Amino acid sequence: MTRKRTALGGLMLAAATFGTWWAWLGWDTGYTVDPETGATTGPYAAWQVAGCVLTLALLAAVGGWLLDPWVVVPVMTVAFTVAWAAHAASTDDTGLWAVGAVLVLVGTAAGTAVVSVGARLLRRRRTG
Repeated sequence: MTRKRTALGGLMLAAATFGTWWAWLGWDTGYTVDPETGATTGPYAAWQVAGCVLTLALLAAVGGWLLDPWVVVPVMTVAFTVAWAAHAASTDDTGLWAVGAVLVLVGTAAGTAVVSVGARLLRRRRTG
């Protein structure tokens, strides 16, 4: 794989990962309060998170098929974590966004590693 292809693929993957955050989560900032219990939920609905995770899994699979997982994992992890953390930091007065950012970083890294390595192994098995 050439350096140019790797760099271009990494840039495209970073843009797609950031776009995934924006499309599923970036626009929703509202919280919902249950009038009976007073419990607050949000800002994301379960369907938004599920859609985001499935989209990220698809990106990681395609990325792992076309690029080296050593490129896919850090690119997707950094792009998604930075997008999430920048938004969270700008809307959080408690400082707990940093804890969330660490959890997003670890979860994104683990998920993209499993999916991209799995896709790479499947590709080797089918073409090798």
